[in-house]
Amino acid sequence: MTATLIALALIFTQLSLLAFGGGNTILPEMQRQVVDVHHWMPAREFSALFALAQAAPGPNMMIVTLIGWHVAGWAGMLVASIAKFGPSSLVTIAVMHAWDRFKDRPWRRIAQKGFVPVTAGLIAASALLIAKASDPNGFAWAITGVCAVLSFRTRIHPLWLLGAGSVAGLVGFGLF
Repeated sequence: MTATLIALALIFTQLSLLAFGGGNTILPEMQRQVVDVHHWMPAREFSALFALAQAAPGPNMMIVTLIGWHVAGWAGMLVASIAKFGPSSLVTIAVMHAWDRFKDRPWRRIAQKGFVPVTAGLIAASALLIAKASDPNGFAWAITGVCAVLSFRTRIHPLWLLGAGSVAGLVGFGLF
């Protein structure tokens, strides 16, 4: 159990410091560590935990807490959560102080514009990873694709798209 808690702490501390542009940017590496390296759960279960974390109120990185709970109970939940949210919070406080000091510098706007494509690419990789783990066939891929296009092209609230996609999946798989 101690080795598992140490592994959770190391993984999520590293991921905490790599979560540039938001928590979802580290999902591919989180999934690789949890599923492929440590074999704590299959990819479909990781995807299900991600969906549950996104549906729950609170921070969008609640998956970390759920993974910790799944792997090592209460202790795992606590260790994973502190390891993920602690280091990045401390770095954010320090960086925001420096960022405010240089708010009138021209390089700051250039840096911000440069971070946009990096962040977008990391989030797109995360979306693809979750879709691959969640969509077992072409019909599910089509539902995901339609919902993605609608979310970018319309002002439909994401919860409506989530609900419609769920109903379409239930109907398409003969479960409803």
